[in-house]
Amino acid sequence: MHKPIILLSCMKLGKIRQSSRDTKTFYMQTKDKSKILSAFLFPVILVVIIWGVKITEDIMQTSFHTFGVFPLKIEGLKGIIFSPLIHGSYQHLYSNTLPLLILGWALFYFYRELGLRITLFAWIMSGLWVWVFARESWHIGASGIIYSWAAFLFVSGVIRGHPRLMALSLLVAFLYGSLVWGVFPLRERVSWEGHLMGLMAGVVLALFYKGTGPQRKQYSWELEEETDDETDSDAPPYWMTSHSTEDAKKPEEQKAKKSSENEGAQPVRIKYVYKPVGEKKPPATEKK
Repeated sequence: MHKPIILLSCMKLGKIRQSSRDTKTFYMQTKDKSKILSAFLFPVILVVIIWGVKITEDIMQTSFHTFGVFPLKIEGLKGIIFSPLIHGSYQHLYSNTLPLLILGWALFYFYRELGLRITLFAWIMSGLWVWVFARESWHIGASGIIYSWAAFLFVSGVIRGHPRLMALSLLVAFLYGSLVWGVFPLRERVSWEGHLMGLMAGVVLALFYKGTGPQRKQYSWELEEETDDETDSDAPPYWMTSHSTEDAKKPEEQKAKKSSENEGAQPVRIKYVYKPVGEKKPPATEKK
């Protein structure tokens, strides 16, 4: 009589569990989609601003190149802030747009908590180093930011040892490995100094923030090995401990002394007398 009720209860419980799984799956998918889209936010805003600046130049029939970096000149300091937003031509702008979107998305997706900090420090460091070390000319363009992002993503993935980040490093090397030629003075009217300083800024930031953000998972056996190594490190090395012949003879002398003491002591002897069963005592005689 109670079997149908139990069966219905089990069916309802199964539906509730399935509904809970579906809700959790939907929540995870929605969360992943929002994370993917939010990672595009900053790169898209940056690209829109850069394009807006170039279009404004065309409308006003002017050039904003004087807002770039001019090394060792006071008027060139403002370029530390504005130079990544200014481009000399639409071809220059086209070549920087796609890397800004791809590398920027990768940075803000895989290093969400570090994205803004890395971008801000790379922006300032690369611009300041160009102002100090570059040749006397106007330096403009977002290439320094691109080199900083690429260097950070590659170096950070390698030194962290995280599988996903190492795969990202390989992808960056595959897609933008040819960027390395941009740090050499091979072409005229190209700020190879900006590329080099951006690359250096990315490497420095990757090393500085190697302990922040996603890390490789440590397994239990790795933790045990570290504990064993720490325990062994507390003991002095073998060559710093005394291993004289006298110390080696001490255990043998103690053993020989103990055996001689045992030989000199009188052992305890126990005698057993066996009496046959049923044996009768001899009759006692009386003394007269």
